[in-house]
Amino acid sequence: MKKLKYSLLAAGLGVAVLSFSFKEDLFLVSKNLDIFASLYKEININYVDDTNAPQLMKTGIDAMLDSLDPYTEYVPESEIEDYKLKYVSTQYGGIGAGTVFIDGKLFINEVSEGYPANKSDIKAGDQVVSINGIAIKGKDRQEISQLLRGPKGTPVDLLVIRDGKEITKKVVRDEIKQPNVSYSGMVGDGIGYIKLDKFLENSGQEVKDALLAIQKENPKGVVLDLRNNGGGILQEAVKIVNLFVNKDQLIVTQKGKNVEKTIAYKTLLTPVSTSVPLVVLVNGNSASASEIVAGSLQDLDRAIVIGQRSYGKGLVQQTFNLPYNSLVKVTVAKYYTPSGRCIQKLDYAHKNADGIAERFADSTMVMYQTKAGRNVYSGNGVYPDIVVDAIKLSPITISMLNKNLFFNYANQYRKEKPSLASAKTFQLSDVDYAAFSGSLADKDLTYLSRTERLLSDLRLEAEKENKSAEVKTDLENLKYKLTSSKKTDLVRHKAEIKRVLETQIVSRYFYEKGRIEQSFQYDKELAAAKNLFTNQSQILAILKGDGNYKVIGKPVKALAVVD
Repeated sequence: MKKLKYSLLAAGLGVAVLSFSFKEDLFLVSKNLDIFASLYKEININYVDDTNAPQLMKTGIDAMLDSLDPYTEYVPESEIEDYKLKYVSTQYGGIGAGTVFIDGKLFINEVSEGYPANKSDIKAGDQVVSINGIAIKGKDRQEISQLLRGPKGTPVDLLVIRDGKEITKKVVRDEIKQPNVSYSGMVGDGIGYIKLDKFLENSGQEVKDALLAIQKENPKGVVLDLRNNGGGILQEAVKIVNLFVNKDQLIVTQKGKNVEKTIAYKTLLTPVSTSVPLVVLVNGNSASASEIVAGSLQDLDRAIVIGQRSYGKGLVQQTFNLPYNSLVKVTVAKYYTPSGRCIQKLDYAHKNADGIAERFADSTMVMYQTKAGRNVYSGNGVYPDIVVDAIKLSPITISMLNKNLFFNYANQYRKEKPSLASAKTFQLSDVDYAAFSGSLADKDLTYLSRTERLLSDLRLEAEKENKSAEVKTDLENLKYKLTSSKKTDLVRHKAEIKRVLETQIVSRYFYEKGRIEQSFQYDKELAAAKNLFTNQSQILAILKGDGNYKVIGKPVKALAVVD
């Protein structure tokens, strides 16, 4: 009886403490809101110069949210449509063309097959001068989007320059659909392939439709490509996992400070395929919902993950409506995969003195186990079962991309060659590559190599230590050798440069679908997946936990620590 009294007393004290804490929080919120409102009013009334009241408020809001994490953001009414297109919907009214600014001029850089711009013979490389009679000079990206977008069926007049001549194009807007699944089908060797670019509305159904079509081909394996997929809607991720695992399986749990935000998500439907071998491709840009899919399928031993370590975003956001048609997106929880791990990489709760969130220390990582007893680790993203080294572009290639040199040559190539035989097998000939190299003779190709950056750092350190005179000759000789070496970069990095150029060229003929198909011939991760499907013993070894993690070209022991 005495123990019961003590328990009730403790419970009562606990409720009292929580009640007091809650009231104290409310008082602090109310107090600071009063201070902020008064300050805002006095600034707008008394500041010596005119102030832009809405902009002043947005600056204050943004600064406040910057102290949290980059995913908590305020969206004013003027940006709601862009927000929905980015995070929710895949449809908008427009013409189906992408644009790029080059030297202050606006060019069409991508046309979507079958949409109004394509039907009206708008081409990549066309310079846009005006939209509905409104000159685009001086307009920013948002203003251009507002001019091009509009309700389905409404006309838009484009004045473009092509080959030095002005042409007027009348385009009728349509409903533009940007599918979550940009490509699906069989990719040879009996392998089905689904490329999922985002997790917006209907992504689960799109993956299901693609999978059902592939199932008709009796595949010996399926590849789900989540590379460069930044995520989206959590519930869509659960639906996609449900396609491959049985009903009533725990997929992900979100846990927040507010107990109402703590939710466990389980599979609710009958799956489509629980037995076909499955590979998930990820890289450093696979984040959020992509990591939920990859991490849960790995934890449930349903798929083998191939690629590079994923981004490491283990946070969940929710939107809340604010007055005057604005909203705020708030990080409300962290999510945990079926094994119990959170893969969040950066610690936003404890930023350094410069306000930068740093990675969680390796010592804080915790080991968990998959359904079959394999070891997996919290923090720093989802680590693949088979690691394929990432392709890193050289400085010369990055420079040419930034200066749109590939863009210009691809446009010229399309004019000179009316057709290509096939997207899947297209490769640039040595003659064409020589022509491309020759076209760069009068172009600005200045760039710093990685070694030159290190040399610059060395020079600065020598100056700090008053040793410049002693090493001056050596540094100058090294600089000369590096400059001379750069002259051969077009030859040294020929294979890499050709791949990037081929991607630009093939899209002029076969659009996005062709660009994806052409890339398969160089895709190391896809090749690793195909190779895996031919080795059933390796699949079983990995899923049982007694196989080694493998880096393509250099096997390594099973993970002990995630770096």
